[in-house]
Amino acid sequence: MLVDQRRSQILEIIEMKGFSALQDLVSEVGVSESTIRRDLENLDRNGQIRRTRGGAAYVGESLTDFDDRRHRARPQKQLVARTVAELIGSGETVLLDGGTTTLEVARQLQGKSLQVVTNSLPIVNVLLNQPKIELIQIGGFVYPKTGVALGALAVEAIGRIHARRLIMSVGGITERGLFNSNALLVETERAMMDSAEEVIVVTDSGKLGHAALARLCPLEEIDHLVVDGGISHEWRDRIESLGVCLTVVEPEPTEDPVTEMVEQTG
Repeated sequence: MLVDQRRSQILEIIEMKGFSALQDLVSEVGVSESTIRRDLENLDRNGQIRRTRGGAAYVGESLTDFDDRRHRARPQKQLVARTVAELIGSGETVLLDGGTTTLEVARQLQGKSLQVVTNSLPIVNVLLNQPKIELIQIGGFVYPKTGVALGALAVEAIGRIHARRLIMSVGGITERGLFNSNALLVETERAMMDSAEEVIVVTDSGKLGHAALARLCPLEEIDHLVVDGGISHEWRDRIESLGVCLTVVEPEPTEDPVTEMVEQTG
């Protein structure tokens, strides 16, 4: 078992139980106590668990319910989604990864004439009755927290398609690259990246500087990053220095009420 897969399994066990004893993890995962200790230290550093005497407690957010995460930073995600949807031309084949930001992108694609390929049940539900969209659903093991198809069947199916663009979301971005919440998800996303001409990552600025459980790829392997205006100057410089196209979406300015009143009375 790969390190990322093992740590993902450990995290899922701890989340399900709320707390898991060290010896229970040794028995369930089938590795040595020293290996489990190292994995728990890694998960603790990432803020996903809290080490306790004799075990670990779940405190992370990487596997929180999709409906809960959907409402976090939603205005920023909607701004990003509108901008990305404007990049997509009629007749394109678009590969949509599962995620709360890509779900907002799917909403913005309604009414366009497209081929959309996705492994996300929430996105399928949004686009199912759109007469101009030819919808292709990727199958596989459906991860219950997000409704996204993952694993070997999904990877095999993705390998048979070709898309003009991949639009994907991530769990975190650091200097080391892009991260997501579990190894199966990362494996599926890597297959998606191989099947697309252009990789567009959509995210809210709150994910910059934070890692998740499994590393997806270095930053320079993506083509385009679309993010809201909360991004710092340091992150702007870092991304642009790597040759990644950066689009920063600023909120539309609101009318100054004083100016508006002067115009009305003048």
